[in-house]
Amino acid sequence: MPAFLLLPVLGLLLLGACEEVVEVETPQEPPRLVVGGLLRVDASEPFVPVRIQLSETAGFFGERPVTDAEAAIITVNRFDGETLIESFNSSLAEEAPGTGVYIPDPDATSDQRIPTVFLNEEVQFILQIRHKGRQYVAETWYQPVVQIDFLVQGRRTLQEGDETELIVSFTDPARVDNFYLFDFGSAEYLVTEDTFYRGQFFQFSYFYEDPIPEGTELRVSIMGADQQFYNYMDLLIEQSALEGPFQTPAATVRGNLVDATDIDNRDRFDNTDRPDTFPLGYFAVVQERVRTITIR
Repeated sequence: MPAFLLLPVLGLLLLGACEEVVEVETPQEPPRLVVGGLLRVDASEPFVPVRIQLSETAGFFGERPVTDAEAAIITVNRFDGETLIESFNSSLAEEAPGTGVYIPDPDATSDQRIPTVFLNEEVQFILQIRHKGRQYVAETWYQPVVQIDFLVQGRRTLQEGDETELIVSFTDPARVDNFYLFDFGSAEYLVTEDTFYRGQFFQFSYFYEDPIPEGTELRVSIMGADQQFYNYMDLLIEQSALEGPFQTPAATVRGNLVDATDIDNRDRFDNTDRPDTFPLGYFAVVQERVRTITIR
């Protein structure tokens, strides 16, 4: 064998001898229910756009399979101060078999849609889901939001020099603590709270890392949030490159859903003795205001 071929052949033999199949052990646990329940309300529309997505956790590398519920219902409670003045139920049904998407039941004997005319900060929503024999409950309050005052394109850049800057302005109400969720499209989200600008006109810059071609129309929305939802989204944004709210929780981030199967208010009124018993996802009903801008 010619000398100049000897080393390459030896190298191949050594590489072949070092090959070994490595099996990576990934965490295994029973599937959890995952609820995608962010309801974005356009107050100018007649009804709340109810769409609840149900799925289950899968293996570490697997896609989440959709799942169906035995029953799903939203209870709407309207208050005047501490007095309950109105209450009604919206029964949900799967939009189409195998989708895992639940909407107001179109086949019910009465209209199950929720009118937006009833919405204010004193309206409570309770979501109840029965899934594989277990009962899950989430409670939230409608969160209104201010409009975006100005949305303009800036000219500054960051380290790479080809980022696109948007300048967003809004006026924060002074009477309460406020929390906000911004959606900049393409699964880019931002949360902010008004500790340092309460009751003031506030302006900030948001930079898209990838260059945005001229002529592209961007849709930016601001949504109301309470502190619990703000904290939840802050954790998701920090821990994962989001594909969208509730799409792929990167870690076991607790939402506002509770496994209420064995809670009877007598022997057990919470899950403190079962810290690992909970579903994933979140249920929130928030006002959304949208502005668009064309990149130049």
